[in-house]
Amino acid sequence: MIQVTNLTKVFRGETDVTALTGINLNVDDGDIYGIIGMSGAGKSTLLRCIALLETPTQGRIEVDGVDISTLQGKDLTALRKSVGVIFQGYNLLMQRNVLRNVCFPLELDGVKKEAREARALELLNVVGLADKARAYPAQLSGGQKQRVAIARALANNPKILLCDEPTSALDSFTTKSILTLLQDINRKMGLTIIIITHEIGVVNAICNKVAIINQGAFVEQGTVESVMARPSSPITRMLLGMKEE
Repeated sequence: MIQVTNLTKVFRGETDVTALTGINLNVDDGDIYGIIGMSGAGKSTLLRCIALLETPTQGRIEVDGVDISTLQGKDLTALRKSVGVIFQGYNLLMQRNVLRNVCFPLELDGVKKEAREARALELLNVVGLADKARAYPAQLSGGQKQRVAIARALANNPKILLCDEPTSALDSFTTKSILTLLQDINRKMGLTIIIITHEIGVVNAICNKVAIINQGAFVEQGTVESVMARPSSPITRMLLGMKEE
């Protein structure tokens, strides 16, 4: 379980910017949890805090009861291995072929070449790109690049997968195929998935729970069915395309 309690993030500068205020979130094992909001709402900052790519200003982030912000050394390394991250821009290494991109986390972890290549080929088969192992990112479509990024995020056998706008740059057909892949991974591998998005269709397609974020705070959250059936906030109704009376 992931439990976020009273999380606040302030970016310090000449003028302080408060990106998140009083965020409380409970994600159960096996959830596909959607966090949706407009651009600048704070959703990517929240994801980065959960991934420990940003340090919260205050509050707690617990994974299985452990406050991850207190971890150091080997404990922090182990935590990071248990969390896979998929970025909006793929973040592939252009000078490496597909196989070596997927191998990269295992290479950093000191896994021997034969073992890491076997694992990479296994994952490329999972994402449907076994035939592209020797291709380079520049030779791939956007959807194929995202599949490589998903395979790489799975390399260390994580139990949590964090997805930052994984379909925002894709066409509708490719979006559907990527969401189906994530749903299959959730079901077959038992991963807990958090998806950041601004697209209501993504939430409706695969999420079982959702939180609506606006100006750095949650305005409502719950099961997808309950929130979509009875939206209580103006921002949720706007995302649903509902007209205000």
